Amino acid sequence: MFAHNKRLQYTVRVSETNPGLANLMLEQFGGPQGELAAACRYFTQGLGEEDPGRKDLLMDIATEELSHLEVIGTIVAMLNKGAKGRLAEGVETEAEIYRSITAAGNDSHITQVLYGGGPPLVNSAGVPWTAAYIDTIGEPTADLRSNIAAEARAKIIYERLINLTDDPGVKDALTFLMTREIAHQKSFEKALYSIEGNFPPGKLAGDPRFTNKYFDMSQGEGSMVPPEVRGSWNQGDQWEYISARDQQVAVDGGTGIGSVELQPTELQAVQQMTARGTSNPALNPTTGAELGMADPSQLGDPVGEAQAKQELVSEKTNSV
Repeated sequence: MFAHNKRLQYTVRVSETNPGLANLMLEQFGGPQGELAAACRYFTQGLGEEDPGRKDLLMDIATEELSHLEVIGTIVAMLNKGAKGRLAEGVETEAEIYRSITAAGNDSHITQVLYGGGPPLVNSAGVPWTAAYIDTIGEPTADLRSNIAAEARAKIIYERLINLTDDPGVKDALTFLMTREIAHQKSFEKALYSIEGNFPPGKLAGDPRFTNKYFDMSQGEGSMVPPEVRGSWNQGDQWEYISARDQQVAVDGGTGIGSVELQPTELQAVQQMTARGTSNPALNPTTGAELGMADPSQLGDPVGEAQAKQELVSEKTNSV
């Protein structure tokens, strides 16, 4: 059961309206890293959780995320108030109103026209919120890791939003929201590591032949790819580092060639299908592209023509 308290969890003070900034704030309202996604993720996890401690934790944080949704939505609404009133009442000329809601260079005009300046459940690009943002899989050791990452991503988005505004009140509220992401991350990490034997996720330990192998699959020099770098993630007593290409294929000891057992009727059908669609490498058919191809001798020289035009322009310029 939920009961709403009309007072915000954190006081919002906006110094001046700014529809462009309001639109960017929607990233944390209806975006994939936003507060609604977080609330729904933890709420659904809490409903299915069997451990009483984790259930309580998830329900507490899910409910707090709803309060954060209220805070960020209030910021959006306040930043939009000026443009909302001007557009609703038509107190300026059409051109002046249009310039005021498009000056930021983002989609704030869409927010004003479609949603009347209210906080819609879309991200800053206008993409509607979707339950596809929720990646719960029903295994606590996997979900808690995902929650930790979600809190980290949300913190980074808040940092970027803080860097976009010089409004002290907005900065203050965003800093509070960012800080709570840190607190939640700490709680989720504590909950994860309070599960003894939390790695690997799930029940099965994995095939010991492959658990400690590190395959050096990206090799060679490149301008965008660094050379092989060794660290605790791929060296030490717990790792077998495999660079040889012939040891990176058919690691199970087989041939590396896939096979499938077919029933006699299936085999016959596949053979007929293959025979019907087999290519003849000896043929060199004339294609439609070749039939429509122009005679190369009749084609102009685009490079030469461009040079000639440039020379003509230069001559005219010099004569002037």
